[in-house]
Amino acid sequence: MVSTPRLVIAAPASNSGKTTVATGLMAAFTARGLAVSPHKVGPDYIDPGYHSLATGRPGRNLDAYMCGPELVAPLFAHGAAGCDLAVVEGVMGLYDGASGQGELASTAQVAKLLKAPVVLVVDASSQSRSVAALVHGFASWDPQVRIGGVILNKVVSDRHEALLRDALDESGLPVLGVIRRAPQVATPSRHLGLVPVAERQGDAVDAVRAMGERVRAGCDLDALMALARTAPALADEAWEPAYAPAESSESSRPVVAVAGGAAFTFAYAEHAELLTAAGAEVVVFDPLRDEKLPVGTAGLVIGGGFPEMYAPELSANEPLRRAVTELALSGAPVAAECAGLLYLARELDGKPMCGVLDATARMSERLTLGYRQAVAVSDSPLAAAGTRLRGHEFHRTVLEPGAGPVPAWGMHQPERRVEGYVQRGVHASYLHTHWAASPEVARRFVEHCRAR
Repeated sequence: MVSTPRLVIAAPASNSGKTTVATGLMAAFTARGLAVSPHKVGPDYIDPGYHSLATGRPGRNLDAYMCGPELVAPLFAHGAAGCDLAVVEGVMGLYDGASGQGELASTAQVAKLLKAPVVLVVDASSQSRSVAALVHGFASWDPQVRIGGVILNKVVSDRHEALLRDALDESGLPVLGVIRRAPQVATPSRHLGLVPVAERQGDAVDAVRAMGERVRAGCDLDALMALARTAPALADEAWEPAYAPAESSESSRPVVAVAGGAAFTFAYAEHAELLTAAGAEVVVFDPLRDEKLPVGTAGLVIGGGFPEMYAPELSANEPLRRAVTELALSGAPVAAECAGLLYLARELDGKPMCGVLDATARMSERLTLGYRQAVAVSDSPLAAAGTRLRGHEFHRTVLEPGAGPVPAWGMHQPERRVEGYVQRGVHASYLHTHWAASPEVARRFVEHCRAR
């Protein structure tokens, strides 16, 4: 039984202040000495970095599309084990989910799967009495979603606050916090959202501290904790990564190098856990700084991030580019997602990259964003031909050509197409996947590494 107190922080729409409130709550409760488990609804990689900074624990995603609704509670239980409180930041508006698929992957669905009370963050900057109608509509839309209170954001004055409180008295929902309109906490954005924590370092620490102070000053933390404790126990067993084969030993643990640093910040915590459980020794390296791959590298994982922001620096690190190329040409298993795909290309915005793939990449004005259904076109160290996975695309770059002679995936949503590259041991694609939904991906990858 999972009895961790928990809250879901949601909003009527994007840009209402969810990230500020959720991250601020995590920081404020952590400052009280509580062990806080941070979670994010959906495929977002960036917000969990701020959550991790606020709590000192890995930020974890809960994605009912990529992992399936049946894994949401087990993954939550895995992350929240031993914690005093869990805070789950929602995505978009409370009832917004995968396009055209009802409530699937919405914050509301995740709240129901977790049996968690919802705190609605409302941007009150341009309304007064109408706030009651807005809150009433969200609270009554789905009787299975329990909205336990409201946090009013961007409140202008004492008079404005009084009008809002009077209106909400009629709704029966308590006001659990009021945050005044003030200069925005320094969390700069760019073409794919907030700038990741790894790129901001000290500034990110200051931003999270400011969020915590703002929330602590404006919110009733005791009432929020009391609401979190009303969440009933969950009967779901915690998710666990698959265990390594019994015959594996320390001497047979292949080294899997995982790209990190400021250019490659997109990673789900469960991936490293699955690789380790499958028998690998996971070693993180930084392609911006390290001129060599980790000693004994038998396989390479290059996830997502922002190589387009660091193309000159990545290109200038010629020793590492050569090492990556040599490893790939040797037939070693290489799994590259999105940013990794660009890094393996011949060039990115005119800057030489590794040249493993006969393709060029460039920035684009067009945002490619959305969930995808995919099937592996051919065998690779990552997946056997015919393997079906769900994933997510999120980029403002274009790769030409978009698919190699042997593509990685056949896409079935939103349109039919092939995408990515499979050659020697390389599997490279724009598609982000969550391996917790298919642990055999990590096991297969490590087995190929061990066979080297």
